[in-house]
Amino acid sequence: MTSTSVAIINQHAPFDASHGKEAQDLALIFGSYEQQVSMFFIGDGVYHLVQNQSPDQISAKDYLKTYAAFEFYDIEHIHVCSDSLAKRSLTPAFSIDNVSTLSPQEMAEKIKQHKAVFTF
Repeated sequence: MTSTSVAIINQHAPFDASHGKEAQDLALIFGSYEQQVSMFFIGDGVYHLVQNQSPDQISAKDYLKTYAAFEFYDIEHIHVCSDSLAKRSLTPAFSIDNVSTLSPQEMAEKIKQHKAVFTF
C-alpha cells in the first residue's frame, strides 16, 4: 500500500456538533491504514486541545480523551494556530503532547504539503 499524506483541519469547537468527533475518527481510520496523517486546529478548533474539559456537565461523551491514542496510530504531526490561540486568550498548554504552534502562514505552508485535505 502506498502512503498518502492527509491533512485534517478541525475548525469547530468540540461538542457543538459532530465535526470534531468525525475529524478524529477520520484521522484514526487513516492512521490504522498507515497513512501519514497531520492534524490542524484552527479557529474554535483549538478548544479540542484545552486541558481539563468537563463534557459530562453538558451530557456529552468525552471523545477528547481519544487524542491520547494518536501516538499508537503514528499520528505525530499535530499543529495549532498561534493566532487562534491568541484571539481566544489561550496559552499553549495542551491535553496531548507533541503539539506544534504555528503562525497562519506556517500552517498554510504545511497544509499545502499534503496530497489530501479534509476540513471539519
